[in-house]
Amino acid sequence: METEKPSIKPIAYSYGLYLALVSIVMLVIMYVANIQKSWPLSIISILLTVLVFVYGIKAYKQKNNGFLSLGDAIKVGLAIAVIGGIIAAIYSYIHYSYIYPEFVEITKDQARTQMLNSNPDMTEAQIEQAMKISGMFTTPLFFSFMSVIGSLFMGLIISLIAGLVMKKENTHA
Repeated sequence: METEKPSIKPIAYSYGLYLALVSIVMLVIMYVANIQKSWPLSIISILLTVLVFVYGIKAYKQKNNGFLSLGDAIKVGLAIAVIGGIIAAIYSYIHYSYIYPEFVEITKDQARTQMLNSNPDMTEAQIEQAMKISGMFTTPLFFSFMSVIGSLFMGLIISLIAGLVMKKENTHA
């Protein structure tokens, strides 16, 4: 007799929301504290992200009578990543478009400064061409897109590792 697997949706929605909240809270903290980069915040963010995925996969395993295949762990992790990534991307777009649009200009200025420091012999035409290309990668939409891609990548890696650690196949099915 084969038992039916539990639905991934409720777990993906719940833990995806937690994942989005981690991203949003970190973005807000960095904005309020006027921090561009912070190793301690990055480490805290990564640890919280890992915990969200691990607890989400663990919740699925519990609903599945203690059984978990590697494939199911990856499905759950990617579902959490999609939900969390999309919500975080929407907030990210709003954040960089309306709340903190100066970040885009700051990022462009930093790119220009770095370029000039590493290539002091560049002509003005070369600088303008490079800045035009750089401009495509420094928009609120691009930051949002990268938020989703980053979430999916992290979700895949973390769920793969968590799945390997927590795997327990159902030999009676």
